[in-house]
Formats: sequence, C-alpha cells, structure tokens
Amino acid sequence: MSDLTRRQALKIGAAGAGGALLPVPWTAVARADSVAPPQVLAAGDLALWYDEGAGTDWLRALPIGNGRLGAMVFGNVDTERLQLNEDTVWAGGPHDPSNPRGAGALAEIRRLVNANQWTQAQDLINQTMMGNPGGQLAYQTVGNLRLAFGSASGASQYDRTLDLTTATVTTTYVLNGVRHQREVFASAPDQVIAMRLTADRTGSISFTATFDSPQRTTVSSPDGTTIGLDGVSGNMEGVTGAVRFLALANATVSGGSVSSSGGTLRVTNANSVTLLISIGSSYVNYRNVGGDYQGIARQRLTAARASSYDQLRSRHVADYQALFGRVTLDLGRTSAADQTTDVRIAQHNSVNDPQFSTLLFQYGRYLLISSSRPGTQPANLQGIWNDSLAPAWDSKYTINANLPMNYWPANTTNLAECHNPVFDMVRDLAVAGARTAQVQYGAASGWVTHHNTDAWRATAVVDGAFWGMWQTGGAWLSTLIWDHYLFNGDIEFLRTNYPAMKGAAQFFLNTLVTEPTLGYLVTNPSNSPELSHHANASVCAGPTMDNQILRDLFDACARASEILNVDSTFRAQVRATRDRLPPMKIGSRGNIMEWLYDWVETEPNHRHISHLYGLAPSNQITKRGTPQLFEAARRTLALRGDDGTGWSLAWKINFWARMEEGKRAHDLIRYLATTARLAPNMFDLHPPFQIDGNFGATAGIAEMLLQSHTGELHVLPALPPAWPSGRVTGLRGRGGHTVGITWASGLATEILIRPDRAGTVRLRSRILTGTVTVVDTADGTAARTTRIESDLIDVTVQAGRTYRVTSSGATTPTLEQSFSNVGITSDSNTNVGNFDGGGASLSAQALAQAGASPGGTVSRNGVNFRWPNVSSGAADNAIASGQTIGVTGTGSTLGFLLTGTYGAVSGTGTVVYADGTRQTFTLSTPDWYGGPHSGGTAAIVSAYQNRPNNARQATAACIYYVGVALQSKAVASVVLPNISARPATNVPTMHIFAIAIGG
Repeated sequence: MSDLTRRQALKIGAAGAGGALLPVPWTAVARADSVAPPQVLAAGDLALWYDEGAGTDWLRALPIGNGRLGAMVFGNVDTERLQLNEDTVWAGGPHDPSNPRGAGALAEIRRLVNANQWTQAQDLINQTMMGNPGGQLAYQTVGNLRLAFGSASGASQYDRTLDLTTATVTTTYVLNGVRHQREVFASAPDQVIAMRLTADRTGSISFTATFDSPQRTTVSSPDGTTIGLDGVSGNMEGVTGAVRFLALANATVSGGSVSSSGGTLRVTNANSVTLLISIGSSYVNYRNVGGDYQGIARQRLTAARASSYDQLRSRHVADYQALFGRVTLDLGRTSAADQTTDVRIAQHNSVNDPQFSTLLFQYGRYLLISSSRPGTQPANLQGIWNDSLAPAWDSKYTINANLPMNYWPANTTNLAECHNPVFDMVRDLAVAGARTAQVQYGAASGWVTHHNTDAWRATAVVDGAFWGMWQTGGAWLSTLIWDHYLFNGDIEFLRTNYPAMKGAAQFFLNTLVTEPTLGYLVTNPSNSPELSHHANASVCAGPTMDNQILRDLFDACARASEILNVDSTFRAQVRATRDRLPPMKIGSRGNIMEWLYDWVETEPNHRHISHLYGLAPSNQITKRGTPQLFEAARRTLALRGDDGTGWSLAWKINFWARMEEGKRAHDLIRYLATTARLAPNMFDLHPPFQIDGNFGATAGIAEMLLQSHTGELHVLPALPPAWPSGRVTGLRGRGGHTVGITWASGLATEILIRPDRAGTVRLRSRILTGTVTVVDTADGTAARTTRIESDLIDVTVQAGRTYRVTSSGATTPTLEQSFSNVGITSDSNTNVGNFDGGGASLSAQALAQAGASPGGTVSRNGVNFRWPNVSSGAADNAIASGQTIGVTGTGSTLGFLLTGTYGAVSGTGTVVYADGTRQTFTLSTPDWYGGPHSGGTAAIVSAYQNRPNNARQATAACIYYVGVALQSKAVASVVLPNISARPATNVPTMHIFAIAIGG
C-alpha cells in the first residue's frame, strides 16, 4: 500500500463511527408477492437468496471457501465472475521488521510517559521503535475467472442462493425458453473450486472463459481444455513481492465441444459442463516462499479430474456438514423470511423476523468453516475474500480486536478444528516476536507482538505510535490457547502450545516496570487501543486492558504449568507478578477506569471499549462474583453508548449477553442488522467490510443462549423477549460439555448435556427453582444432583452419556432472574440512569427500613411478593419496555409493586396463559416522588430519597401496588407495557420491583 493509501486507512481507523465515515446506506424494497424459493425452504431458511445478479457490486456477490481457496460468485446472467483468492497470496516476502534502535530509546520513552509528556513519548516512539518498514503487508487477490455467455436480454425466473447447509452457490434463470443452472462450491477434501453448468435443453451451453488479474501475471493454455494464470504477488512498503501462484481452470463437457488457446477457454453447444479451478502458491511458511506452486496446482487439478462432479460434490458436502451440522438453532419463522436477504436486512428493524438472527448466527459459522481449516492461514480481516491489491487496513490481522474476535465462536459453536490455524500462527509469532522482544525492548527472553501482524509474522510496532504502541497482542493471542484447553481438556494440545504461552509471559516478566506514583508493575509504553486519553495522546503506562490480559495470561501459565507438572519456579514468579498488577478501579463517573488514572476519554462514543475485556471475553467481571465492578461495567457501556462500527456493535452484543440482559443484547443485533452495518450479502461493514463483526455476532448469540465462563453452564442467561420459544443443539461449554436447550414462553423446558469427561457439571437455569429431574437418556436412571442455590445445581455425570434436565411444578422465577431491562436504587449509586435518569434514587437502604429488604417477603392486598434479592447498588427493578417476564402459576390476582418516574405512567400489558390465550390489561402508577399520590395504592413508603453526592433528602418516596384480575387458568408469562427503553432525564419510566400471583 502506498503511504498515501496507508494514511487514508489510518484516518478511517481513527474516524471510527464518525458520521463522515458512513456511506449512504444501500436500499432494497420488499415485494408483496415474495415467497422463498423451494431450495431455500428445503434448507430450512438457512440460505441467502436474491432475485437478481450481483452486477458489478462485490458486496452483493456470494462467498465460498474451503479455508485455503476462496471465491466471490456474482451470478450474472450474461457474465459469471468468480473473484479468486488463495490464503497465502500476500504482498512482499519474508523479512525481519525489528528495529534495533528501540531498546536504546526505551528508558527515555518511559521517562516521558511518567512525566505525562505523552505526545513527546509518541514522537520518540515514531522515531526509534517503528518497524522497518513502518507498515505491514497486504493480503491480495489472485484475480478473476470470467465466463462470458452473451446477451441476458429476456432472462426471467431468476434466483441466486447460498445454501449454508451445503456450502453451495446456485444461480438459476430462464433464457430463450431454456432453464439454466450453475452450481459452485469450494471443496476442502479435493482442494478445488468446482462449478457445474446445466440446462434443460441439449446443446444450450456456450461460453468463453478467461483469467484476468491486477497482479503481474501471464495467461496461457496449458492444454486443449485448460487455461492458466501465472503470477507473483505485489511489491509493498519497499518489500519485493515474492509469492508465486498459478491458477488453472479446466472444462469437461458432455455434448458439444471445448477448446483452449491463447489463454481463452471456449465451450460450444454443450449439454453440461464441469469447470474445475485449482490454485497453487509458492508460500511454504513465513520464512520460505520456495514451494512448487505449479506442481501443487497441477497435481490437485489432475486428482480432482479423476472424480465425477457428483463424487466431488458428495465429498464436499459430507466434509462440510460434519462441521456445520453440529449446531442447530430454531428461533421461529415469520413471513419476513419470504423476502430476499437484502430486503430482510433493509427492513429488519421494522418487522418481526426472528429467523434472521438464526441466519446471522449460522452465516458466521459458515464463514469460519469456509475461511479457517486445519493447515490454512487464520481468517484475516476479511476472512479469505478480497478483490484488491490494497484493501482497507491491508486485510491483515488486527490483534487488538479482529483476530481474537474472529475465533470467539470457534469453541462455543462447536468448530474447534477451525481454531487450529490461530495456534499455528502463535507458534510462528513466538519465534518472530522473540527477535522483536530482544532488539526493541532488550528482553532477555520471551516474545512480543503488537497490534497487527501479517503472513510474514511481522511483530514490530507499525502504523504509528498512536495505534501501534500496544504491547499485549501476543499476550491476548496466548490466552486463546488456555481457553481452548478449557473446552477440550486435551493435555497434548496444552503441552504443544505451552511454550508459546510461557514465552509471552516471560517477555512481560522481563519488561514490566514500576509505576513511580502508584507502585504497580505496568507496561510502559502502551495504549488503550486506538483511543486518546488527552489530546492526540494514546501512549501511556499500564492501561486497564493490558492489566486484564496479563492477569489472564499469568493465571493461565500458572495453571498450565501445574497440569503439565513443569516450571515450578516460573509458576511462582508469574503469580507473584500477577499480584503486583494494577487492580481494576471504579472511576468518578461510576465506570471502569480505562487507565491508571481517572482520565476522561477524548471520544466518549469511541468504537473500542477495551477496558471491558474483563467482562468479555474474559471472566474477571461477573454478575455474581464482582457485583460492584459488574455495575461499573454497565455504567461504562452506558457512557460509551450503543452506536459503533460493525465489529464494535458485535462486541457489545457479547457485553450485554454477559450482563445477562437479553433485550439489550438483541437491541445490538438490530442495530447491526441495518444497511449501514451489513452489506447486501450480509458481510459486516466497519464500514468498509470487516469480517470480525460477523464472527462477533455469532459468538454473541451463542452467549445469549449459553455461558460457561464462570465455571458453570448457565442456560439462557440473556434470552430476549423477541425469542420467546426456540431450540438449540450442539453448543459447547467449558469443561467439555455439549448442550441442547428447548424453551417456551421464555423458560427452558428441556436441557440436554453430554459431557466429554466424567465428573461434576454445575448448571444454572431459571427452571431449577422448582422440582428438578435429571436422568440419563440411555436408561432413564436418575443422576445424582446437589442444590447449591435456588437456580444452581451440581450434577454428577459420566463421559459420553447424555443427561436430560427438566423441571416440574416450577415456581415463578424471581424478578431479578427475569430481568431484561433494569434500573438501580441505592444510596451508593446516584449516577445518571440509575433510577430516574437524573441521578435521584429511591434508596434501597430506605426501602429496607420500610420492610423491603433484599430477598424478603412483602405482602400487600393478599398477594405475597418477594423483593429482589440483590445487593445495594445492583439492579433491583425492571424497566417496563415491552419485555416478557416468566411469571407462572394459577390464581385470581396478578400483583405488581411498581412506581413511575417523571410523572404518572400508564401502558398496556398482556397476560399470556398456558393454553395460548392472551389477556390485555392497563398498568398505571403515580410518580415516586413524595406522596402517597392519588390514583394508586401505596405499598411501601420510604423514609427518604437519595440525591447526587449522597445527599439524603427527607422527602418520602412511594412504591405502589396494582392488582389485575385473572381468569381461572394457568399463567405462562406476562408481557410488560412498552413505556421506555431505559431511565433518562424527563422520560416517563415505569419501574417494577416485584410480580406475583395470589388469591
């Protein structure tokens, strides 16, 4: 990439979610008579489909891939274009970017940082620590194979689909009375891209096929049925392009004729055609580009030609489905799924389309299978799909978000094999990064990688100190090793990869320094990714994200060394060093502090929320383990806001899932599913295209359904009201458990657990508050269970057996278990948004004095309520925003304890009975301030209110009772009125503290 292009890319990166970055959103108009084609219905709606070709728009083409080879299929009637990629075709060649000037300048850089001379430190970093070259190299396209068919005039009955169940793109249309079909897939078993062209009239298929490329290439006709494209990757950043590649395309025809000359393939009057594409690359590894690329291309083509198309397709489908078929998800279907995929994206926020969330989830799994297989390169910033020599951000590996996020769904959605390329890369980086650690930091041992890397495993600081001076890229990647082990329990995997983990930790044992004011061990220099803490200054010491990552890394190394029974001295050292890292702290705004000091970020709505790494993907901030930090994380999310780039929205889905707030997580799915954030082909848009948003969304949906980061399987922790019923199979939890869940009316009805290993499974679910039955499905015998909490049990299990968990006579779940939108009342929490949006709180402490103590029983008008059993400062009321609460039971009265803010509030709610019938009712309450007020029955009158700065105000505040008459039949759930999304100044809001059935 030229320097100008690089500066433009960095400007895009710095702009984040700024309005100037966003393109004009594309549009699509719904058809009144639209019906999903039979092939889409046959795939269970797991297909992208369109009623027109992609034209020239790459973001309307459909991706196929086998991990190594990728193609974008355009599906135009007159000209088919396959835009081709091979995952090792990168600009440049082997080189060492380490800058030996770095170590000598490090002491002065640290002094400047400690003296708060951050921009001067950045200047010195730019002068002495930047890699050579100062940028990394780009992933590049191979080129295109174009099939020219002639005029498309008069074509009709057009359909174009990507079937996620078979990983196949199909284009069908009728032209001049003849039905044509093209089918394309990328085969992992046979390492070719295969296309089959058929027609329902003999002799109807004629076309010419040619290669073209922006690379330095030559075209040829190696034989009478084959064309070739021989080329070399581009020069970049002063590094000569050194990856040689050969693409071959061969046609076999039934009927008609085929010929090749001068680089043009001609098919005339054929009945059917099988077109096979093979690509070989000279890239062997990041230090060797001397591979036999021509022999690879020819051998794979020859081998594939020995099989029929049906055999190739059968092997491809079997191989693919062995991975894709491990997880199923059903969230229900509405008529919205009868529209084309682009229309579904365009109208997603105005219709009820739960199946689109299923499609988005499975599309991410499809893309991971298609771009990351054992032995391939990891999925890069665009997976393996790129049509440029100079793509945005070079389409490389951005470690401060993109690369880890790409692999978040690998374990949870049962695609463990697809994770392997990352571990291969980490082992490479451990070698390349050792050189950088030595010459740029003077580290005696260990290795380092900064915020980006590429096919050449470059590990130095790049792109400028503001973005690139982040030390913990290798540390974050190393934590993926430990997390993968937690899922699979594979000792040999851990043994193989432990040296890389250890080396990552050793670097920091060598380079952490004491922060002179606070006395903690810190990274210096580093940054909180891509965000300035003062004007034009990101470089600092000990940012929160670094400390969180290092805490995970040190813990993982210590645990791994115990399991492997090695390195006891090293183990003690990392544990002692971990204990000297800065702890997470809560700032003056009630937020998690992003830096060592309580600085206010210069961009309040910045796309990165790096200091919540401790919430997700890590487990250092949890609802039950660290409640104060948990609420500070919620405050942090509120301050940053819900907007962001595509990948940022995807990370926020995961954040809100970990907050166990399903509605908020689903809101982020809806924000992502817009024309500004998804392309017509469902590629995630930063913008432009970045695939981490696709993978992050898939991971987030999985987290909404199953979590395992706290040592327990938490079933449906963040189920949104938009998915009241559904079923999922095949999700994976840490500890080696495969989990299936069926639910209705927002509550699980059956949980299936298949453990890999014998032992104890800790299970959390709302259904466990009733009478629990756990049986071995093979013989019906009861499993041994131990109740830990009202919704938490231990189950003793044997490896390889399946256990069914059901509950009968389940009690109504407590309100805090049903929360999907919450408020806070507390003397210790009067920040904006805690209760009335303006910092005034109906104090939890005062309510306890009035008899509403956490977990206590409150009886009003013959209805017994249980007050939320939460600590002061935690969420203790539901904000009525249309969510479904899993209230069950039979009685004459449905009771509420509630109050309003910013005036009296009223809205329509719904009782959903077990027989499916519904009853609407009006729910009204006076304002909380003062009173009691007329128009409501006071239930609890507190002695005082709390105001900002902990100013207790001797003015009464009220919570009211409302009773709704019920029919004499079982209640399944209650839908609250849709009053307001969250507390905000001057916004009328209804707060509900308890719901119960009585009488």
